[in-house]
Amino acid sequence: MRLRSPGLFLLLLSGLRADVQEREVRAMVGSEVELSCVDFKENAFDLNELHVYWQITVNGKTKTVAYYLSENSSAVYVDAQYKGRAQLSQAGMRHGDFSLRLRNVTPQDEQKFNCLVFKKFERALNMTVALHVAANYSMPVVSAPLSAPQDQDEALTFTCRSMDGYPRPNVYWINRTDNSLLSEALYNSSVSVNSRGLYDVVSVLRVPRAPSLDVGCCIENVLLHQNLTVSSQAETGTFTGTKSGITENGASARAGSPSALAAMLVTGLVVVAVAVVLAHRSRRLPCRRYAGAQAAKPELELTDHV
Repeated sequence: MRLRSPGLFLLLLSGLRADVQEREVRAMVGSEVELSCVDFKENAFDLNELHVYWQITVNGKTKTVAYYLSENSSAVYVDAQYKGRAQLSQAGMRHGDFSLRLRNVTPQDEQKFNCLVFKKFERALNMTVALHVAANYSMPVVSAPLSAPQDQDEALTFTCRSMDGYPRPNVYWINRTDNSLLSEALYNSSVSVNSRGLYDVVSVLRVPRAPSLDVGCCIENVLLHQNLTVSSQAETGTFTGTKSGITENGASARAGSPSALAAMLVTGLVVVAVAVVLAHRSRRLPCRRYAGAQAAKPELELTDHV
């Protein structure tokens, strides 16, 4: 007897969770990923005897991602979130490969996907694939104070911004003079979800004024085992930073004189060169060696962005 109502049969699957095989995979946002579900015991299947279901459970409600029924192959029962993105291969299923191809991965796809295969209404396979989703954060941008505080006791404020990453990041501030972590009491980090479902982070650091203060901002993506670090050196005391360049306090040359302009130009070029070197070095600086090393998850299978 063939089952004529896929909707009715879907209701019978909720209790079939015993002996579930589980595995994990991760994919970049926007990529295509394969969620493997293969029967290695048999290498030949008759499609007329198969019922195949891929499902997720959200807030206690079961949603169908993709399915195959020999008498009804329409996508009417597929959840709207997965229509046009999830696909099974009939050629693969004939040889026991019931894997799901999922296109254009989004943060909302971070779910446990359950693969159920029935042959003549007897369960042949039950597998769960946990999909972990990741996205690279943008290189942090650190805004340093434009000028040194007039009050020697006034704190310096640095702002670090990074965008479009996933999952939620860890944020660290580093004292680059000795590569130590700054206390979390010195900074406040705000993480928000943008329109793409990705995370944007803004971190504000306030530290006491000190000569040649050099701090770094590190954004850690634990799932990708990735650290992005950028430094910003604040020159205080002798030099005062401005938007146009660096000028030395108490200089005898007039601001508008050719010698003063030349000095400002040379100094500006030096500052730019130093900034480039610092930025280049910071890309190689792993903040993981200062903190967060034990928080890293084991390496999972990775599908790169396409």
